[in-house]
Amino acid sequence: MRAMKRMMMLSVLVLAGAAGCDQSKPELDATKAQLASVTTERDGLKTQLDAANQKVTALQAQVADLTAKAAAAAAPPPPPPAEEEKPEKGKKKKAAAKAEAPAPAPTAPAAPAAGPATESKRGRGHF
Repeated sequence: MRAMKRMMMLSVLVLAGAAGCDQSKPELDATKAQLASVTTERDGLKTQLDAANQKVTALQAQVADLTAKAAAAAAPPPPPPAEEEKPEKGKKKKAAAKAEAPAPAPTAPAAPAAGPATESKRGRGHF
């Protein structure tokens, strides 16, 4: 009797399990289809991300290049190299003296000549 009771329980469980699996089959198929579409979308987005990263790298290189060019353009140009001129005959000494002599530096104004305001007075009446 115990064996028969166990057999009945087992058959009920098998039937319930089989009925439960049949109901979840459409849900399982829908989930699998959704997973496939999400996977395809993810792969497409990865491709777009890689392309965008390549563009960003190229644009950063362009920005660095343009920044360097702008800095070079803003810097004052180097002075032209001094050209040595060959003076004509007879003017060699004067031209060499002019080339070697530096331009006169600005000087302070000359002190005024000694006059009544600058002279030191002695004795009476110097106030």
